[in-house]
Amino acid sequence: MPAILDIRARRLLRTLIAQHIHDGEPVGSRTLARQSGLDVSPATIRNIMSDLEEIGLISAPHTSAGRVPTPQGYRVFVDSLLQMQPLPDAELSRLRASMPTGAGPQALLTNASELLSAMSQFVGVVTVPQRTAFAFRMIEFVPLDGNRVLVVLVFTDNEVQNRIIHTRRPYSPSELEQTANYLNSHFAGRPLADIRATLLREMRDTRSEMERVLSAALDLSDQAFEPVGEDMLLAGQTRLMGVQDLADMDRLRELFEAFARKREILALLERCTKAPGVRVFIGEESGLAPLGHCTIVTAPYSSQGQVLGVIGVIGPTRMAYERVIPMVQATADLLGAALNPESPAP
Repeated sequence: MPAILDIRARRLLRTLIAQHIHDGEPVGSRTLARQSGLDVSPATIRNIMSDLEEIGLISAPHTSAGRVPTPQGYRVFVDSLLQMQPLPDAELSRLRASMPTGAGPQALLTNASELLSAMSQFVGVVTVPQRTAFAFRMIEFVPLDGNRVLVVLVFTDNEVQNRIIHTRRPYSPSELEQTANYLNSHFAGRPLADIRATLLREMRDTRSEMERVLSAALDLSDQAFEPVGEDMLLAGQTRLMGVQDLADMDRLRELFEAFARKREILALLERCTKAPGVRVFIGEESGLAPLGHCTIVTAPYSSQGQVLGVIGVIGPTRMAYERVIPMVQATADLLGAALNPESPAP
């Protein structure tokens, strides 16, 4: 927080931002005098507002006599002035009911993004964990025609995936059975990311009939364990069309194009997996031009000590931060617990 902000300036800035978040209108000195509870003259309030404007924390839109917070003002508010409230019990119960332990990962992720959107009235977003983050329980290969093989893959979180792969050469049913037995006996319960490196190392050290099995295991597992499907789930994009602060059609079009492309937003969210706790990107802090008038609130979700992905809310900079931030954190905690049936619910 800038050193120039004394107690009165902090209180006025907090009051101004809270009032603007509530009604969306520029806030004048009379409103501030009434709402802040400071026993100072209107002239003093105007002087403090002038100082806040000079250092870039508030601005005057057009010819209005009132002031609105800038992205820098919101940043000071979030970092230093926000009075966080715990998530109400009713909302916590609603989240818990929508993410029961033992539900399938896809259902849990979809429910989390949709519920965050419904509760915040903005966009709910969740990155889908790559299957390489999970261990598999069992694999089975079923021969089809030519070089095509059906793979049935069961993960330790009970997710089942069926996929058709194209192999480098035809495999007989006995070869496929032998390879599946080898992978199941040696790698069940281990993360997929470990398997290729282990197979390559064993091939270097083996010069026997086992080399043929290892070669088949490497060929089949390379494709069987390749990531497929969605990498990010978005819910509630159309809610932003009703947000006053984002009503400009060109601005909305750029935003929806960014949602459709996904890659820039996904890259930002993936960076958030490296830092614990809630992160808040206000305006241009995201580095994404289409989100220049938005705020992104994110938190990583984990299972068994491993970060699986990131969950968050995308909305206008004028949002109820004291409500959205604990909402995102609670959702991340509950999602991680639901993905790990062995852990007690938070």
